[in-house]
Amino acid sequence: MMDIGIDSFAATSAALGEEPPVGDADRMAFLLDEIVAADRAGLDVFGVGEHHRGDYLDSATAVILAAAAARTRTIRLTSAVTVLSAADPVRVFQEFATLDLIARGRAEMVVGRGSSVEAYPLFGFDLNDYDALFAEKLDLLLRVRERASIDWSGRFRAPLRGQGIYPRPQQPVLPIWLGVGGTPQSFVRAGTLGLPLMIAIIGGEIARFRPLVDLYRRAGAAAGHAPETLKVGVHALGFVADTDGAARDAFFPGWQYMFTKVGAERGWPPATRAQYDQMTGPRGAFLIGSPDTVVAQLQQADRDLGGIDRVTFQMSSAARDQPAMLRSIELLGQAVRPRVR
Repeated sequence: MMDIGIDSFAATSAALGEEPPVGDADRMAFLLDEIVAADRAGLDVFGVGEHHRGDYLDSATAVILAAAAARTRTIRLTSAVTVLSAADPVRVFQEFATLDLIARGRAEMVVGRGSSVEAYPLFGFDLNDYDALFAEKLDLLLRVRERASIDWSGRFRAPLRGQGIYPRPQQPVLPIWLGVGGTPQSFVRAGTLGLPLMIAIIGGEIARFRPLVDLYRRAGAAAGHAPETLKVGVHALGFVADTDGAARDAFFPGWQYMFTKVGAERGWPPATRAQYDQMTGPRGAFLIGSPDTVVAQLQQADRDLGGIDRVTFQMSSAARDQPAMLRSIELLGQAVRPRVR
């Protein structure tokens, strides 16, 4: 059974190339309205990312999710992702345990190293420790999840000597997914630890991740984890409208502006319509189109990866058209989700 949800980076007008610009307070209000709409539409989960730059408003993810928790009833609320390497795992756990109490047991986390690395210098961490930071902090987070009081020591944080870590969440075990890109070691780590896997796919074809998903499942089996506990999620760019053309045209302008801007920072060429059209095809990574088209894409992705437990649509590129966003959320919940579940 496939969960369907949405992820947002709380993009500002500057990120979207929006004219005239919308103020940040209004943009945040729009985001909360979108989460409420997703809850009413029956979607399973809504995630908010983490960035520390001027064109996104999601640096304090748990605060946004807590505001959403007070206005929603059933939708699960998660980070997408928490940049754990540059954070204090004890504080992260406290924030999400508090969120879980506000949401009455609907909080989750997706944790990762982060593809945007601005958090490392901001909080005083060395990018040369990129993997070591994450390995140590993930270990601490998982141990804190198990027990309120632990003895622990490491390289990057003061030791713990039995101090109590409170509050505890309402759920007996706070769900923690491991967010990954394309690094085989990350898939192995998730499988070995028995953590659910969330794969960020922003281009190419979804099918190309099958060898890595198989690697995750083999690592999990070798570590003694039951197959049903090894969940696979996909975070992909996506948007739904009443027709294929309407969906593609609504999503393209924001996508082109955003990816050209980010790409320039990373040495990539400008984003083009030809690239976009290729990635919205039947085997492309973009889940964009009418409900019928998106359902077919999801079913194909499920076959390609040997089973998917969750798909979250990254829809921020269309955020400058609020009515289209709300319509997309409605269609995703009422016309797509029932058919893929």
